[in-house]
Formats: sequence, C-alpha cells, structure tokens
Amino acid sequence: MREHGHFHPLGKQPSDVTRELQGRLRESLPFSDVRDFEEARRGFLAAPDYRQIKAEAGHVAWDIGAYDFLLDDQRHDSIHPSLQRQATLNMGYGLFEVLPGKIYQVRGFDLANITFISSDSGWILFDPLTCQETAAAALALVGEHLGQRPVVAVVYSHSHVDHFGGVRGVVDEADVRAGRVEVIAPVGFMDHAVAENVYAGNAMNRRAFYQYGALLDRSPFGHVDQAIGKGVASGAIGLIAPTRVIKDDIEEMVVDGVRMVFQNTPGTEAPAEMNTWFPDLKAFWAAENIVATIHNIYTLRGALIRDALEWSRQINRALYLFGREAEVMLASHSWPRWGNERIQEVLRVQRDTYAHLNNGVLHLANQGVTINQIHNRYHVPGSLQQQWPARSYHGSVAHNSRAVVNRYLGYWDGNPTTLIPLSPEDSAPLYVDLMGGAEPILAKARDLLDAGDYLLATEILNKLVYAEPGNTDGKQLLADAFEQLGYQQESPSVRNSFLAAALELRSGIPQGAAPKSSGPDMIRALTTGQFLDFLGIRLDSAAAAGHEFIINVVTPDNGEQFVVELSNSTLTNVAGFQADEADLTLTVDRDDLEQVMTGVETLQQLVAHGRAQLDGDAGVLGHLAASMVHFDLGFEMMPGTGQAHLSPPMEEFEAERLGDSAGG
Repeated sequence: MREHGHFHPLGKQPSDVTRELQGRLRESLPFSDVRDFEEARRGFLAAPDYRQIKAEAGHVAWDIGAYDFLLDDQRHDSIHPSLQRQATLNMGYGLFEVLPGKIYQVRGFDLANITFISSDSGWILFDPLTCQETAAAALALVGEHLGQRPVVAVVYSHSHVDHFGGVRGVVDEADVRAGRVEVIAPVGFMDHAVAENVYAGNAMNRRAFYQYGALLDRSPFGHVDQAIGKGVASGAIGLIAPTRVIKDDIEEMVVDGVRMVFQNTPGTEAPAEMNTWFPDLKAFWAAENIVATIHNIYTLRGALIRDALEWSRQINRALYLFGREAEVMLASHSWPRWGNERIQEVLRVQRDTYAHLNNGVLHLANQGVTINQIHNRYHVPGSLQQQWPARSYHGSVAHNSRAVVNRYLGYWDGNPTTLIPLSPEDSAPLYVDLMGGAEPILAKARDLLDAGDYLLATEILNKLVYAEPGNTDGKQLLADAFEQLGYQQESPSVRNSFLAAALELRSGIPQGAAPKSSGPDMIRALTTGQFLDFLGIRLDSAAAAGHEFIINVVTPDNGEQFVVELSNSTLTNVAGFQADEADLTLTVDRDDLEQVMTGVETLQQLVAHGRAQLDGDAGVLGHLAASMVHFDLGFEMMPGTGQAHLSPPMEEFEAERLGDSAGG
C-alpha cells in the first residue's frame, strides 16, 4: 500500500465476513443500469496535462491522481461495491460540454463543479469551488480550449464554502465594486455562510477530519471518495459579498443577455440555497438539491438538522415548475442528466426518497420507535433501493433516520436512564469492573472479531478504551473492528469516520494540511454583532468570574452602536443602544475593526495610531482579553489518542483567526 507524505496507511485486509458481504451486494444491486456512466462521460472536451494543483502556500491543494487506483476496473473488497461505483463515476476530470455553445462544466478540480454559462460578452460562473487555486485552474482550462472571455457575473447557489470559496481565483474584487462583475446569491447567504463556519467552527473542522477523511491514505484501504466529489481542496479561501440578493420565492432576471429564473429553496441542502431555470435553454440548474446521491439530513461534521420533508417539497415544486420542460438538468456536483424523461425520473426518485425518509421515520416514531432504535428499524422501500439516485452516499440511511427523529422529538429516547447520562469516561469503569476487567473483555472481543460481529465488538471495546485509555491491546482491537465496519459502508462519510477513528487509535492524532472553510474574507464578512457573539463563545467563564463591566462600542463609518456587557461570567451584546453607565466607550471604524478581527493589527496599535479611541477605564479590556480562549483544532476524539489543550489567553482584545469548519 502506498504512503503519501503525511498519510498513514491502515494496512489491514478485508476479513472473510467483509468479503462475503461485498459479494452479496454485487449480486443484489442494479449494476446492469449503466446510464450514469454514459452521462458522466458525455460532452468530454479536454483534460489538462497535470493531475495535481498546488496551493499558493506551497502544498498540494488538489490531487486527482491519488485516486487513479479506481481506474483499473479491479474489484476492491475493502470498498462497498456501490461506493466503488460512485467513486469511479466521480473520477471525471476536465472540461465538459453540457449544452453546445452555451453551458460548460469543469469537473474533478474540487469537491464541487464549476459551471460556465456563455453570455453576450463573457461568462456567467456558477459556484466557483472551494479555493482560489482550483477555481483559477478551471478558468484557465476553459480559456485554453474555448477562448479567453471575461467573467461578467458569479452566482453562488448556496452558503457552503465549496460553492464560493474560490471566487478570488476567477474575479477581481475591484471589478465587482466597479460594477463590471455582478455577484448573485440567495437571501440569507452571508449570514449563513459566515455563522456556520465560525460559531462552532473549531469543533466542526475537527469532526470534518472524520467525515471527510482529510488525512487518510488515498487507497482502497482509506479515502476513496466523498460521494459528491473526490474530496475538498485545501487552498486559499475567499469570499466577495453579493451585489444582488434573490429575495422572492421565484425571481427572474436577465444578466448579459441570459434569462434566468431563480427558485429560492431555503431549508433544504443549505439554509440559503436556490435553483435556477434557463427558459431559453430548457436547462435546469439544481444547485446541490438534486445530485447523484441522497444527501445529509444530519451532516456528521455538525450542522443544523435539515428538513427532509421540505427538501422533498422543493424538488416536487421544481418538477412542476421546470422539470416537465427541461431537456438538461445539471448541478453543482455529479454529472448532468439529458432528456425530459430521464430528468423527471431522477426528480421523482429523489422527491420520493426524501419524503419517505421523513414520513416513514415518523410513522415508526409515532408507534414508539426511539432515536436509539430507528436506524435498525427504518428501511428505504425496495423499489427505491433499486434506483441509483436513491442511494445514500453523502448521507446514510442510519444517521439520516436518526436525524429526522432528532428534528421532531430531540435526542432523548424517553427512557429516564438516558435523560442524565454519565459521560463515557465515567460509566466505562463500572462496566469494565462488572465484566471482570480487561482480559475477559479482550478475549470476548477477539472471538467477536473472528466471528465478524464487529458492532458487538465495538460495544465492549469502546467501554474498555474509555476506562483504560492506555490499554494498547484494546485500542488496536477497536481499530480493527472500526476498520472492517468502514470497509462495509456505502456512505463515504460513515466509512471515513470509522477509518479515521481507527487511524487515530493506532497512530494518534494525524498531522498535515487539511481543507479549511474559512479565511480573512470569511472573518471580515462577520457582522459586528456576529463578531461580538463569537467573543462570547470564546469567553472562559471561570476566568471571567468576579468581573463585571459594560463597554459601549461605536463604529462611526457605518453608524453602528453596541452595548457589550460582562455579568455572571457571561458576555452579551445588544445592537442599537449605548449605556449611560458604561465603564468604557470604544470608538473605532468598522474598517479598522476588521484589521483586529483578522489579526493584522491589534487594538493597542490602533489606539496608538489614533485610529481607535478609548474613553473610560481601559483596564476592562485587559480583563476581557485575559478571559479569552483560542480554540485548538487538535482536541481528542477517541480516548488516549492525543492530549487536548487550549492555547494561552489572548493578550489583546482581538479575534485573531476565527474557527474554521468544512461545508456540505
């Protein structure tokens, strides 16, 4: 097995139980339906002569070549057969023609596709990827084969970073400010794009190491795919604010001669998202609402739970608004569908799958099936299981069904035993003691592993590892069980999570360049209120105990005012007010505050240069700074795999670089 720099190979072969399971799946799934392969190849024009894209920072931002093992047509028993099929389909790499002379896509340069719509004088770009390096490479490829044309508009379909982070690779912000390039986004885009990546950003980014398998070996035994693309590029993230916000449910506009009808679909794949219909081209852009997988209702990196029923409704609405006329359907991931019959088929399959997920789960929940049972009781209808667009790659039936229960009923299963549960490190010693200690647990676990009862093995080994984090044999056996369970998963998010946990149990927390979803542009995009909210999240309540103060904050250049109050070890803020009894008034232009937010300058430097004024007791800022914590990304996920720690308190009243998280 190959090693790639910081990647650590897992090195274990699939067991006989896993091989037999994969063989049965090859017999039961509809592999005779090869239409997806025909559609994924259709319209191919050219691929570049390179298979890696370098980041400005010097590391490799993107490496499609690391997945070339998927092109040899070999069956890998360490990969669920359905996932191997999806992973092979996602190997499309290069420039594709979707509608001759009108619509083109570059695929395989990042997790998402970047789409080019030919307009009167240039290109309208949909979803400019995660980072500027991959987006710039895509634009260069289009220029090489289709001629150099200016970008006249950019459309962000929704608020996840893989759909806007590369914008600086394709347009200059000066052209946007001068009105030469329009940036179009759905209502709520900025709030959701920024808040999701900041408030719980550090935790989300750490969990994304599991969901996205960012530091797993690229091999049949490690990372093979991410369902909606190969993976997330790890370059420079940017954000340019929209110049036009689509607010109505249905809104039509013409950009450089191209007529577009936008369908806002909030509460589906993203809290701010929109589809687009091109009536003159009979083309339907489905954003990330309709791709070649059933998506996450709950995403394992962590995010607000989505609404499967609303998702189904919006697909149904799109079907009746546009789907009965469409001759091509394309999206920000996967590959297009051509022909009205095929388009309607895919729309109905996904509509029905999301609807049944919601309705079928609630049907069982209303009969007493709990959140801790539903994933073993809910099943997708047999007719849908034989439809490739109904397969759950990015999501999984197990964690999506639990998400539906959580959305409606919350995390409690109704049993008071689980109402105030012990933490695992507190409950595990009791179980280990009752089971007679480590030796009988290890002996039973080996028997369960030999029998292929991997979930049962994890049930007891997990207790042992929490009770005895230094028990190497326990961690190794738990890693073995996780690995086989990972090999058996159809969803790469679930596969990656098992394999990443196995890697950490064996090797500790891995190091290396991982994808990010934030950067200076994202931090500048925070509203002042969001910035102050995040300071409240970063506040160490114990360090703040005994301190109380009120700060007035004034930003004259945009006319904002805030009252920031520390009381009861809690930092709050309210916009539009000033307190007469304030201990301190801070006056600073919002433009200058952004320099503090991004860590370019400190507040002390702004005061020294006369760009910020302090009136009152400046000492309260010292108390506030001493109570701030910088979140460390390397916290422990599995017991005994690394030492979690926090960086020293901030020395200045500044946000430095705020937390990052993955999108999707």
